[in-house]
Amino acid sequence: MTVSITDNGSVRHILIDRPERMNAVDKDTLHRLADAIDAAGEDPAVRVIVLSGTGRAFCAGGDLDVDDPLSIQNTADTSDAAARCIAAITRAPRTIVAAVRGPAIGVGVSIALAADLTVVRSDTYFSMPFTAIGLMPDGGATALVAASAGRAVSMRMSLLAERVSASEALRTGLIAAVYEPDAFEAELDRLTSRLSGISCEAVTETKLAVNGACLGELDNAFSRERDGQIRLTTKDEFRDAVSKFASGRKRTASADPARSGHVDR
Repeated sequence: MTVSITDNGSVRHILIDRPERMNAVDKDTLHRLADAIDAAGEDPAVRVIVLSGTGRAFCAGGDLDVDDPLSIQNTADTSDAAARCIAAITRAPRTIVAAVRGPAIGVGVSIALAADLTVVRSDTYFSMPFTAIGLMPDGGATALVAASAGRAVSMRMSLLAERVSASEALRTGLIAAVYEPDAFEAELDRLTSRLSGISCEAVTETKLAVNGACLGELDNAFSRERDGQIRLTTKDEFRDAVSKFASGRKRTASADPARSGHVDR
């Protein structure tokens, strides 16, 4: 099981459940996440959806430990799965809160920022290290980061692959709130309790209006990212990065079979 679901009254918690991979996601996990979000949006008993991850990370990005990470088909399928997942978050007729405990990397940034409200623990950071392995941001990140914090922040995160701390993310408007670790769960409960009292119809209309005004380029971003990522998959920079990852994974597994490593994308 790569996605787990629990209910707390009218709040549905949907977790990426791959702690051994720091919740790195493959195409199957992304589709399961989208399925869970779609189902929650159709359930009249659910009023708020919380997205989070199991263990010490929110999401460590796209998992390259798949059958054929160099294939164009795998790139296309993964891009499509990421786009479906992000679209499900932005279009769900419920308030969605991303509860980010620990790193949000690569497509994990997109999952976090697609939520209606993104709240993070103070030890969290955001990173999009795509260019470091010869790729470009995907999962709608080229639209979501710019819509949240502006073009300058988007370019810095996308091109330089710099980590953005929780405090900086709040200062730039990337996220809604930062809570200290010992207060995080109580603050999250307080927030979801407040959101549970809001009319679902009002939420739906509000999301349509705000996302229509701010994320009008999201579908086009999905298309541009898919095309660009397919082209970049064929280039030597990405192929060299995958080769280094595979070699490193073999060395790590040989030294400690319980630790297999991953590369974020």
